[in-house]
Amino acid sequence: MLDDADEIHPLFHGAPQSTEFKKLRKRIVRYTREAIEQYGMIEKGAKWLVCLSGGKDSYTLLAVLHELKWRGLLPVELLACNLDQGQPGFPATVLPEFLQKMQVPHRIEYQDTYSVVMDKVPAGRTYCALCSRLRRGNLYRIAREEGCSAVVLGHHRDDILETFFMNLFHGGRLATMPPKLVNEEGDLFVYRPLAHVAEADCEKFARAMNYPIIPCDLCGSQDGLQRQQVKQILDQWEKNSPGRRQVMFRALMNIRPSHMLDPKLFDFAGLTLGTDKIDQISDEVPKLR
Repeated sequence: MLDDADEIHPLFHGAPQSTEFKKLRKRIVRYTREAIEQYGMIEKGAKWLVCLSGGKDSYTLLAVLHELKWRGLLPVELLACNLDQGQPGFPATVLPEFLQKMQVPHRIEYQDTYSVVMDKVPAGRTYCALCSRLRRGNLYRIAREEGCSAVVLGHHRDDILETFFMNLFHGGRLATMPPKLVNEEGDLFVYRPLAHVAEADCEKFARAMNYPIIPCDLCGSQDGLQRQQVKQILDQWEKNSPGRRQVMFRALMNIRPSHMLDPKLFDFAGLTLGTDKIDQISDEVPKLR
């Protein structure tokens, strides 16, 4: 990658020149491009609403998408969007000033969903579900108003893994956040280009670039969230067996419906014995000794 100030997007101005950071940057860009291509996200001439919360993940998303566009590898129009949800103490000027300085086209929207969440959610219950629903509805509206075909989110590999285990432990289903989906109304795509990128890489990248990170005090102030519990479990697994997260993530990309238990995905009732089936079974089932 070129690092001359005139040959990179302003979002990368001042990037560390260390070999470690260059490898990190290259890895994130490569994984993001890989996900975009693998899941068919590119529509030439499309316009994406890139959601920016001010957290490390959304800054990484914004920078990498603009890097790909700067290199001619992402032929879409990008519009950054921050939804100010009225949280007390939210530094409302940080993102507009940052986006202006970085020459990033953007829209800042104010909607006081914080008061709605605080009013509707009973004491002791988590805010995440309602907060997310209200945020998503506003982002879909903004995307339509701006002529965007896709809402682009900064969820990364670890978010996807955590959601899978949340559904497994608490929802009684095998599901997670897909890299690409169509909203319920059927008029917008939802993309997650960082699907292959590790959370730790987003953290290192945003910190190294010294982006003005804004914490989410609404959700982060609640102790004992189920997602935090799942994160702790995954952290412990990773500590005991380095690389475990990546192995589990690969499993989500290597699903065998015939080896699960859902009759809606595989016709178990219609399964009959035959030469081909017997050969298949012999190959897949370990020999008994």
